[in-house]
Amino acid sequence: MDFLTACFVVFQKGGPVMVLILLCSLIVAAIGVERYLYYKAVKTDMAGFIDKLTPALERREWEAALEICWQTGGVVATVATKGIQCFQRDVYHIESVLEGEAAVAVAGLRENLSHLDTIVTIAPLLGLLGTVIGMIGSFSVMNVKTGQPLAITGGVGEALVATASGLCVAILAMGVYSYFNHRLDRMITQVERICTLLIEQVKREKDHEIA
Repeated sequence: MDFLTACFVVFQKGGPVMVLILLCSLIVAAIGVERYLYYKAVKTDMAGFIDKLTPALERREWEAALEICWQTGGVVATVATKGIQCFQRDVYHIESVLEGEAAVAVAGLRENLSHLDTIVTIAPLLGLLGTVIGMIGSFSVMNVKTGQPLAITGGVGEALVATASGLCVAILAMGVYSYFNHRLDRMITQVERICTLLIEQVKREKDHEIA
């Protein structure tokens, strides 16, 4: 209880800008939870998936390959499903289809991450704004209370709370952004890997038809 009271006192000292900084921190937390749950839901066990899918593709067992994709689940398996269905329908330019499907999958993975990048930039600026407003108020106090230096020094100390808070939120946002950006890069690599596997299968099919 004492900790919460102390936090509330510090929050008040930061001025009205602290409301915006608090909002930024809540947005970071919400995006972090949402992205974690989403990435967990679309994750694909690549090692087992590739080991099962490759033999099915080589034997042209499309239904078995589709079943493997459905059982595995995840964003990579979804892209693979689209490619295999194109095999079944003899769709021309399957490379373009896979490229479009991969772009849609990556867009879903990138969703909301740009907001974190924005907060990394805006949170310190909000903190600086709060500090400037606080310092302006402190100098106003100095004009009224001549001969009381403690008035301005105490005001500046309180004003710096906003800057410290803004920096803390920015650091938190940067950490969350970096973590999910790393996971994003890894999933994009996995999508590219499955697309390459399917395109190689297309080339083998074409070579077989020509022979």
